[in-house]
Amino acid sequence: MIGDLSIEVLGMLIFTLLAFWGVALWALVRTLRQEGRKVELLSHQDRVDTYSPKALAELREWVEDNPDDPLVDEVRERHNECVEVLETTDSHYYNWSDAEIERLERV
Repeated sequence: MIGDLSIEVLGMLIFTLLAFWGVALWALVRTLRQEGRKVELLSHQDRVDTYSPKALAELREWVEDNPDDPLVDEVRERHNECVEVLETTDSHYYNWSDAEIERLERV
């Protein structure tokens, strides 16, 4: 069966397999490094920030735009918890500057 395939088809098959496994391996290594960093932060300070600056700003905007939504209390609690973690920890998972943290307010 393999003898019936052309060189181009075999080359494309090999390329596809290498590309698939290469991307899968890269994604696995990247994810494990990120999780390892989170575990390291948790082992030193017991808490880690859960949102990036952009995500936390979007969360705050959602709370302000949807005050009557049934989930608003839960979202508000998560926002405020992240603000508290940022204010009480020294090392952060996401790239937060001191100025960004100082400007944060609870909702």
